[in-house]
Amino acid sequence: MNATPTLGRTAFIGGGNMASAVIGGLLRAGAPAEAFVVVEPWAEQAARLRQQFGLTVLDAAGPALSGADTVVWAVKPQLFTEAAAPCAPFIGSALQISVMAGIRSEAIARASGSAQVVRCMPNTPALIGQGMTGLHASAAVSAAQRQRAEALLAPTGRLLWVDAERDLDAVTALSGSGPAYFFYLIEAMVQAGTELGLSPAQARTLAEGTAAGAAALSAQSEDSPELLRQRVTSKGGTTHAAISTMEAAGMKATVVAAVHAAARRAAELGDEFGRA
Repeated sequence: MNATPTLGRTAFIGGGNMASAVIGGLLRAGAPAEAFVVVEPWAEQAARLRQQFGLTVLDAAGPALSGADTVVWAVKPQLFTEAAAPCAPFIGSALQISVMAGIRSEAIARASGSAQVVRCMPNTPALIGQGMTGLHASAAVSAAQRQRAEALLAPTGRLLWVDAERDLDAVTALSGSGPAYFFYLIEAMVQAGTELGLSPAQARTLAEGTAAGAAALSAQSEDSPELLRQRVTSKGGTTHAAISTMEAAGMKATVVAAVHAAARRAAELGDEFGRA
């Protein structure tokens, strides 16, 4: 494996959607395919990676991993222990970056032999470069390695560091699971639009365009989402009628409770899969 000046040599353990999103973004940004190697035992996925990206793809861990400066863990949490065992003899000096939910830094350090661990919680819009990823670095991670992690994940979208690893449970609940909450709202808006006489395609275009525009306005405005909402909500108007109905149904309290439930489940998964 050749190295890029910023990233060094990078090995991906697992070549699924999230690994493909990261690799594809880096290649589009000018990184050479020779800088990466992927361990992917599923033959169909391995063939797709070779054809789409021109990558070196291994069906099992081996000495080719020993030159990696960075190892990216992109396997399902329940498969981590099994996947890590054959990799460990070759990766003990590398920075370990995990995009796995639940697996805690201590477990990754013990299984890999490296205390240099950055845990990341991305979300599915990373597949189109519009993701939101929360990151946490263990104490052994240097400033240069944090920059390397940022450079690696930059093509997926926006990044946010958190100081405490436990905060990743909140990140999981808010942004990791968050796209589903917005899809759910869009789904409901499309249903309402079709019930009011629009075609499904028209309703979807309107709902998606409105969601995208509202998110962009909120991101670019110095005003709070609450104030932005109030400016649209004239008393006695159509928006007021809609918001009043939502409040009467307890929608805000339901959303808050849902995010808390997701955070609790993230912690439970950490207890189940993520302890060393």
